[in-house]
Amino acid sequence: MDDPQLLRYSRHILLDALGVEGQQRILAGRVLIVGAGGLGSPAALYLAAAGVGQIVLADHDTVDLTNLQRQILHRDNRIGMNKALSGQITLAEINPEVSVIPLPERLDTARLEELTAAVDIVLDCSDNFATRHAINRACVRQKRPLVSGAAIRFDGQVSVYTLDRAEAPCYHCLFPEADDVEETRCAVTGVFAPLTGIVGSMQAAEALKLLAGIGRSLNGRLLLIDSLDMQWRSSRFNRDPSCAVCGKPG
Repeated sequence: MDDPQLLRYSRHILLDALGVEGQQRILAGRVLIVGAGGLGSPAALYLAAAGVGQIVLADHDTVDLTNLQRQILHRDNRIGMNKALSGQITLAEINPEVSVIPLPERLDTARLEELTAAVDIVLDCSDNFATRHAINRACVRQKRPLVSGAAIRFDGQVSVYTLDRAEAPCYHCLFPEADDVEETRCAVTGVFAPLTGIVGSMQAAEALKLLAGIGRSLNGRLLLIDSLDMQWRSSRFNRDPSCAVCGKPG
């Protein structure tokens, strides 16, 4: 790191658990964020501010007036602009040293596989089960850590799936894919704006810890938050041996 970087990241470097070596690992990190909305906004902002070397920001959607209540990457004058491109502008203002690659596209299975293989960590900041399961399959196949978050109404959750130990589960172990699952969308039910900031920031924290190689991740734990009563719960879970995605064949 040069002198300006030592100053920029000095509050990280002062942390004994992180220090210069941990910050250097963050600077060399490559992260894919799927979704530049309520969760992807705070996650991307904190990852960029922390100096993650490359952020791939994927979102096919455009900025809408209803997004601005919580999607803090975007601005009023960017209504109608693609969210990934809007996010790139904001992240460059936060930290011009970070390489931000905007992907204004809907990611199919092959594209997800390609992108996942090229990064160190994937953040699932999407808003539907089909995308979440597709991301999980790509992470399992490419052996990449997945940091997953969700927020609806006043309820949020976050977990990490790394598959770095025999009993480590994947997303499908906890939330099996089903054709009859009922989607709950914030466009219909609403979402408390700061909740998306809390969950997205936690996703950024877990990603930074993984990149720096510090602390204990949420692997095997689901952290739940009720922001109306401001209560937290943590639940443990293990790999499903019969999981169709990460279970052992035969």
